[in-house]
Amino acid sequence: MESLSFGQYSLVYNAFSFTFATMAAATVFLWLGRSQVGPAYKTALTISGLVCAIAAYHYLRIFESWEGAYAVKDGVVAGTGYAFNDAYRYVDWLLTVPLLLIELILVMRLSADETISKSTKLGAAAALMIALGYPGEIATDIPTRALWGTLSAIPFVYIMYQLFVGLGASVSNQPDSVRELVKKARLLTFASWGFYPIVNMIPYTNLSGTNVIVGVQVGYTIADLIAKAGVGVLIYLIATRKSQAEYGQAAVA
Repeated sequence: MESLSFGQYSLVYNAFSFTFATMAAATVFLWLGRSQVGPAYKTALTISGLVCAIAAYHYLRIFESWEGAYAVKDGVVAGTGYAFNDAYRYVDWLLTVPLLLIELILVMRLSADETISKSTKLGAAAALMIALGYPGEIATDIPTRALWGTLSAIPFVYIMYQLFVGLGASVSNQPDSVRELVKKARLLTFASWGFYPIVNMIPYTNLSGTNVIVGVQVGYTIADLIAKAGVGVLIYLIATRKSQAEYGQAAVA
């Protein structure tokens, strides 16, 4: 098996370290930010912080697994015999992806019935999408990878339809001060989620050998940063602006 170069190893190592620190910092920021929003939006920030906390934990485990899988001596990288465990990602996604949708629904402050209905349907679809994607991720042949990737795309299309069509009227009813932010959060969710299947297909591009390993790990890491910490900041901005409009500055201080 071709060995990683020191530069490749370090790039992935530092990407994992940076993402762990970012997710941990975002968790603290979002949970402390609950004091800046009205009661109706505290749960959205709690869940957004929870998403980042779960991601931070799993990136710590991913980082430790990467460090344990390779040994570096005199600038030379060699395998230790311990396999790098990439399954931590799917455990993380199974927990965080449904919560990402729920936090977006909560910050929109829909009716109670609509909130429960949308959260249940979209959360279940997100969990199904991740569960169907895992067999393709670990497959070693293109037909199997393509089959499970196609099956995983079915709930993905349903989720995107609900975000852009099912919630279209609700977005239009948002206050003027946050309407564009809600649209940006929706678009950022779509863009970051759409990046995952692209990364998933890296093994079948012109890249080969260790370049595939590095491309997949760095690609998934970038997508996670945008989908969790990036969207989390937008959720905070939406919540604070809506709180100021609905409760007033004194009510949320």
